Amino acid sequence: MTTYKNIKGIEIKYLSADPPAPVAGQVWYNSTTKVVKGAINGVGVWSSGGALNTARNQLAGAGTKAAGIVFSGDAGGSALTITEKYDGTSWTESGDLNTGRTASSGSGTQTTALAIGGAPNLVNTESFNGTAWSELAGNLNNGRPSLYAVGTATASLAFGGSGGSAKTETWNGTSWANVADLNTGRSDLAGAGTTTAALAYSGESGLVNTETWDGTSWTEVNDLSTGIFGGWGSGIATNALLFGGKTPAPAFTTKAEIFNGTSWAETGSMATAITQSGGSVGGTGTTALQAGGDNADGYKDTTQEFSTENFVTKTFDTD
Repeated sequence: MTTYKNIKGIEIKYLSADPPAPVAGQVWYNSTTKVVKGAINGVGVWSSGGALNTARNQLAGAGTKAAGIVFSGDAGGSALTITEKYDGTSWTESGDLNTGRTASSGSGTQTTALAIGGAPNLVNTESFNGTAWSELAGNLNNGRPSLYAVGTATASLAFGGSGGSAKTETWNGTSWANVADLNTGRSDLAGAGTTTAALAYSGESGLVNTETWDGTSWTEVNDLSTGIFGGWGSGIATNALLFGGKTPAPAFTTKAEIFNGTSWAETGSMATAITQSGGSVGGTGTTALQAGGDNADGYKDTTQEFSTENFVTKTFDTD
C-alpha cells in the first residue's frame, strides 16, 4: 500500500493540537478535531502606510519595507531633487539630490544608496550617506532613463532603459563597466537581486519576459503571468516581487506576482492601482514598500506595504 511516508519520505505526526509554529510543507493529524492539516505558503497582503510629503511619479527608491528611501521624480513637468526616508510609519525629508531627474533608478540602503541615470539621458551617479548626496566621478557609459538597478552602493547592476536599450553595466564602487546585454532590450522594466544573481522582468508594451543574470550573462527563464510595464520590483533572484504598472490595454493594474526561483505566480493584489512609483529594492519577495506614482487620478503621495504570511493552515479532505 502506498503511504504518505512512501511518497514524501516522512510520516504524518499525530498531535492533540496544531503545532504553534508550523513551517511550509509540514503535515500533521489533529486527534482532537480528527482532521489532517498542513502548512502551505501564505498569500501576500497589502496595507496602507504613511503618505509622502511630496506627491510625484517616476521616482526611484532603495532600502527595505521598514527603512526605505525614495528620491527624484516628476510633479508636473519639473525634475525633482527631493529625497524622503521611511521609518516604517512615516516619511521625513532629507538632503536633496545635486541633479534633479526623472525615471532614474536606485540601489543600496537607506543610509548608503545610489541614484543612477534618468531623464534626459543622464550619466550622473550620486551617492547618499544617510544625510546628504555627493556627485561621483564615475558616470554611466550609456546615459538613459527608464532603466532598473539592483545591488548595493558599492556593487550595483544597471540594465535596460529607454529606446529599448539592452545595455547592462556593473558598478564596483568607483566606476561603471559595460557587460553582456539583455536578450530583450526594454524600458520601464523591473528587477531584483545582486551583481552576481539578478532578475530582469516585464517592460515596455507589456512584456512577460524574465531573464536571470549569473554575473556573466543573461538567460531567458519562465515568463510572467501578465505582461506589465511601469511596475516596480524588489527582492532577490530566487524570491522576487513585481507589482503595479500597466497592462498592454493599457490599464492601471493592482496585480502583484511573486517569483520562487523557477516560475511566477499571482499573489495578493494592491489596494490601489499605481504605475511609475518608487519603493524598496532590498529584502526578499515576502516584503516590499511602494510609494508615490500615478494613476487616473494624477500624482500620488500614497504608500502601500506588502507582507506575506509565513504559512496558511489548510485542512485536507480525507473522505
